[in-house]
Amino acid sequence: METRSNQSALALAISQVLLWGFNKHYRLFRECTQAAKGRFERSEWQAVQSAQRERILFYDQRVLETVERLEKEFQTDKLPETVWQQVKYHYINLLVDHKQPECAETFFNSVCCKILHRDYFRNEYIFVRPTISTEHLDSDPPAYRSYYPNEGGLLPALKRVFADFALECPFQDLERDLKLIVAAATKRFPQPFKPEPNHQIQVLSGLFFRNKGAYAIGKVINGHTEWPFAIALLHASDGPLVVDTILFDPLDLLALFSFSRAYFMFDTEVPAAAVQFLRSMLPTRPKFELYNMLGLQKHGKALFYRDFLHHLRHSSDQFQIAPGIKGLVMLVFTLPSFPYVFKIIKDVIPHPKEVDREEVKAKYWLVKLHDRVGRMADTLEYSDVAFPKARFSEELLDEIRAQVPSLALDRGDNLVIGHLYIERRMTPLNLYLQSASADEMRRALDEYGRAIKQLAAANIFPGDMLYKNFGVTRQKRVVFYDYDEIEYMSACNFRVVPEPRTPEDEMASEPWYSVQKNDVFPEEWKTFLLGDPAIRGTLLELHPDLFEPAFWQGLKERILSGYIEDVFPYSDAVRFDATRLVA
Repeated sequence: METRSNQSALALAISQVLLWGFNKHYRLFRECTQAAKGRFERSEWQAVQSAQRERILFYDQRVLETVERLEKEFQTDKLPETVWQQVKYHYINLLVDHKQPECAETFFNSVCCKILHRDYFRNEYIFVRPTISTEHLDSDPPAYRSYYPNEGGLLPALKRVFADFALECPFQDLERDLKLIVAAATKRFPQPFKPEPNHQIQVLSGLFFRNKGAYAIGKVINGHTEWPFAIALLHASDGPLVVDTILFDPLDLLALFSFSRAYFMFDTEVPAAAVQFLRSMLPTRPKFELYNMLGLQKHGKALFYRDFLHHLRHSSDQFQIAPGIKGLVMLVFTLPSFPYVFKIIKDVIPHPKEVDREEVKAKYWLVKLHDRVGRMADTLEYSDVAFPKARFSEELLDEIRAQVPSLALDRGDNLVIGHLYIERRMTPLNLYLQSASADEMRRALDEYGRAIKQLAAANIFPGDMLYKNFGVTRQKRVVFYDYDEIEYMSACNFRVVPEPRTPEDEMASEPWYSVQKNDVFPEEWKTFLLGDPAIRGTLLELHPDLFEPAFWQGLKERILSGYIEDVFPYSDAVRFDATRLVA
């Protein structure tokens, strides 16, 4: 009995250290997030980007810190399995009144998976299934505020919305901007508009900060109808704030919360309440993506994996090699009934690629930390994932054994993949162009050019510009997804191809001029991007500057000067006044 009592006390102490680690993480996470308001008010755009990168690193730092403390204080490698079972039970008790229990459970898993053997990755020891319900969790004050236009009118209600955000910088002309919001809403709502007794505006209690913008997120309720919206705030070129637009279109709202954009800075004591509100606005957006967009990507990753396991239990199709041109760096496979692809870095990466596995992982990590400007797919990175072997096609099994034997471990009925990335599945642009109509091709090529330019504006040079490395989303946006050759624009040297010295130079198969590692010659892209006459004419009409070194040199100079370009998550057509330049 004494041994059991001692084990229980030990398990309780371990669970308290685990919760200490999570609480420290979330406190630091919130401090960084709360500071976003001041950075926005002061237009500290370089600091915005730095904070975005640093906040992503917080989680792994706290996990390692907690692991080290547990190993030092409890000699975790010598503890019996009965202790670990009790650790989980004590931890559950500690979460009863917690405000972030779902994220704390994920943190528990992250720490324990670094300490325990893989055989213990079961629900008895870690949270394979969630334990604490978050359905009715709310914060004090509540996650959102309600405003009632029936009581004093729409304009006064909107004024209170902005007053409650307590921004410490002035608006250029708030009265004008509020009238623009009302005019846009009038176009959206049925006319004549008949207010019901429950007519109200619900707005999440904090602003969503990202890049150079801030967003008020909410919905208008009238009777049984709801109209979700997002109001975008920017700094005008002379400093004060302006309302740039209000977004009502569901596609615009989905784009704002897209998997191809950087995470928001949004402070919340109870993330589950914020996610529940966002899901009422964006019912087709998976819950894991909404947690990701709040910067809680580790919990988003855990939710995705639970969704994946659920899908496996309720489907019967087989994993197969993904359609499209096979890459030199990645082995890519998919499950047709599941809208994602699985990517494994090959053991041997053949010529002409000059990267190894660690370099490729570093490129993917760069993308995770960088502003993706709506043009780079977010990835979920996993280790030691067990797949049911019976669900793999023979062709795929053969490919895995041939290309990634070091990462594939045969465990009876399961195949354990040591490291992989998971991304949203898109139609490869090269395949899309093959079957596209003339109008679809024109739109896709325009999107392709815009994607490259927006990536460049965010200091990202794609490296490999081939169409096969870009995908077309369900909303027909073009997104880049092959990262093994990306570089910072600031590290590239964009050059003009020198004039040939002799006729022999012009006919030579090798360049007659010296080429250093990061030298880029935009004129040369015409050779492999413009082979199809239909593509050539359209792309040269829409984006001729892509092939001009001066365009790239000018962008690089702006980046080196410290200027951060404006890349809006909505089109110029919906802006109130697209001619107002932002600071």
